[in-house]
This record gives sequence, structure tokens and C-alpha cells, in this order.
Amino acid sequence: MIGIVGGGIAGLAAAYALQQRGYVVQVFEATDQVGGLAATYETAGDRIEKFYHHLSASEETIVSLIEELGLGDDLAWPIGKNAYYMDGTVYPLDTPWEIAAYPYLSFYDKFRLTMLTQEIDVRGGVPKFDTYDDLEAFEDVPIKDFLYEYTTAGVYENFFDPLLEAKFGSRKEDVSAAWLLGRIKFRGERDLLRGEPLGYLRGGFGRLLDRLVDAVGEENITTGTRVTDLDFSGGRVSALTVESDAEKGNGIGGGRETHAIEACVVAAMPNVLEDLSGYECAIDFQGTVCSVLSVEESLTDTYWLNIGDDAPFGALIEHTNFIPPKYYGGEHLLYVPKYVQSPEEAVWQMDDEDVEELWLSGIEALFPSFDRAAVNWIETARNPRTAPIYERGYLEMVIPYDLSTEVAEGLYYAGMASRAQYPERSLDGGIEAGFACADRIATSAATETPTTSPQRPQADGSG
Repeated sequence: MIGIVGGGIAGLAAAYALQQRGYVVQVFEATDQVGGLAATYETAGDRIEKFYHHLSASEETIVSLIEELGLGDDLAWPIGKNAYYMDGTVYPLDTPWEIAAYPYLSFYDKFRLTMLTQEIDVRGGVPKFDTYDDLEAFEDVPIKDFLYEYTTAGVYENFFDPLLEAKFGSRKEDVSAAWLLGRIKFRGERDLLRGEPLGYLRGGFGRLLDRLVDAVGEENITTGTRVTDLDFSGGRVSALTVESDAEKGNGIGGGRETHAIEACVVAAMPNVLEDLSGYECAIDFQGTVCSVLSVEESLTDTYWLNIGDDAPFGALIEHTNFIPPKYYGGEHLLYVPKYVQSPEEAVWQMDDEDVEELWLSGIEALFPSFDRAAVNWIETARNPRTAPIYERGYLEMVIPYDLSTEVAEGLYYAGMASRAQYPERSLDGGIEAGFACADRIATSAATETPTTSPQRPQADGSG
């Protein structure tokens, strides 16, 4: 049996890929619900994710899996409209004429910003098209220094700085230029006349989780059960011990059990790996407090509204300007997120009721016509580790998929600190990491390989 620690998208993907090769698997999820950051809420219609999700055109692995599991016809690619709120006004920024009309950048600022987004280096007056090909060349370059050199002071101060403040807060000066360039590559495909198509699964990505659970088998997934120990005697992982809560999920009814295993995939955060194996990871993570509001009417006509003015949240993401309200029983659904760099931050210390009051007051300050009486319901989720801080030297801290050299034979890692989650964390990256671990288990000389179907191509990464 292959033991899998964590029932998020990476753990389920690893279990699925291993089963396709003929392995017996068992997934152990500490909470009472699989899905991790892709877990969902109920609405008057389709479910919606607790933390916002969409796909970019570069995310091919998850698209292939969606099609393989019979959901391809339900994958839509609407335009995800973007705008910037500055000095009390919403400025759309999708089409060339909208960008040209944006008053906070000069014509030259806009030219240099456009060249960057098209990955063209125009320093010195001679366009170069390969400057940004090697992301690792920018790993140690501070993002602020990079933007001042490769664009303009105006681009940094009037466009990127508020976005970096919202995304990384007190850690923004630590972020590398490689992260920004990787994000541009990750999100690079646009319709010049309309904006960027973004992918979304009709009915929510919870449907993909459901199909993975069905494919893996509910009997092979144990929720409400935490892995507390791994046995590395003999230089390889040979057993895992679990503890379950009788009141949570479909656990073992309370108590401890030990299972013999051939290998273990840790598809969880690095702190879980450290607790189980002693392997330390230096990557810092940020948390998120994220609420979903159901309101009677749209707040704006855009999907993703970046906030340049002072506000208690970093953005307003109106999901039903992306996927129509008819799929949610007519509800208008609005995400209000805030990234948190430390558990000491005030918003993290607040209870849900105080957080929701803070959000409503912030929306009222930006949109005086907003009527909080039109709010039907609010649900708030929080997670202390929703995304890495992509600081300089990040790639040196990535955890290998195969930890046979670092810890013991048969130990693999598919969590958010894996190479697949760089330069941006995503559902696609989780699936790639799960598949990569399955590939390595199947090809490992230390693991007996059963007769299976052909392997998937290996995901790029270390280990």
C-alpha cells in the first residue's frame, strides 16, 4: 500500500495516478472534508470554492485531467475582466483603449509596461526577445529594482507597488523579479480586443474533486484522520501511524492505528513533512482570510478589481461577473480576501463576525451606494498557509519530489513547496506535483512496480 498524507488536490491526484498504475493506495486527510484550498460552500445553485479559483491557458495538466474524468464539456473560458480602483473611480484595464485611457500612467509608462507584459526588453532602444527566457537569472533580483530598470518609476509606483502591497504586505521588498516574470508567463495569453480568457468548471472545481474521489474510491480515502508518525527503520519508510477523531469524517472511530506501507507521499504543507520526518524547509508562507458575500446586486461590472486606495482588503473579486448568477440561483457572489503575512496581524486575530464587519465597512467606504442590507449571507474561511512568499533565492528552498537522499527511501513530497508550484501556486501545480510523485514511485528501483498502463510524462522539477 502507498500511504498519502493529505486529501487536497495534490494528494487525490497522486492517489489517482498511482491507482492507474495498479497500486493500492490510502489517503489520510486530517480534516472532515477533502479538497484543501479547493473545498466549497453551498449556494442556492452550484457550489462555490471557499478560496477563489480560475485557470490560465498555460495550465494544461488540469485541463487534461478534467477531460479524462469526463468533465471537458463543462470547462468554460469566459473573459475575466480586470479593473483598478484609484481615487474613488473604477478603471477597466483589459483592452488597449482602456489601458490608454488610464490616467495614472504616462504614455511612456504604458509603453514600457506593455513591452514587459509581452516579454520584450526595450532597454537601450533595441528590442530583445530572449532576456526573460531564463527565470533563474532573476532569482536574486529584487522586484523593485527590476521594475525601475526594466520599466519606469511611474510603472512601479502607480501600478505595481499597490498590487505588491496587497499581495505581499510587509514582505513585498523580499520578492524576486523571477516571480513577477513567471507570473507574466503564467498569465500571458490574452485576447487583445477583449481581455484574458480564464477557465472555470461549470458547477465549481468541487466537481473535479468529486470525480477524483469516485475514481480513487471513498473506501480508499479516510477523513478526520491525522498521520502522526512515519517509521523509517531500515533506511526506508515502512509504516505510518494515524490518529482519528470519532466525530470527524469517516475515520477509524477514534484511536490509533499503524499501517504497513511501501511508500509515502506527503501532499501537505512543509510543516507536516517536518513533523513527520524532520526535513526542514525555509520557505515562508502567507495566510489568507477570505469571505464570500451573497448580495442582491452586482457591485461593479468587473471580475477582478485591484484596489489602489486604502482598504482593509487587497481586492474585490466578483465571481458572478465571471460565471453568471443564474448558476447560483440568482445570487451575486463576491470574494473579499486579505493576505496575511503573520498571525500577529489584526485581521487574523479577529473573529469571523468582526472580519465581516470590517469588510462591509470597507466596501461602504469605496462604494457609498452599497447597501449592506442587500447582503444575503457571508461565509468566511481562513488558512495560515495559502501561498508561498516567492522571495529571492526561492528555488534553492524547493522541496524535492523524491526525498530518498534527504530522508529515507520511499518518501515523496507533493505539497505547495514543490517545484510544480513555482512561479505561482495553482490547482494545476498541485496535480502536477501529485503526478510527479506517482511517476517517481512507479520508476523507483526500491519499489516493486506492478504491471500498469503507460506512465504519464514526468512533471518538470527537482528530486
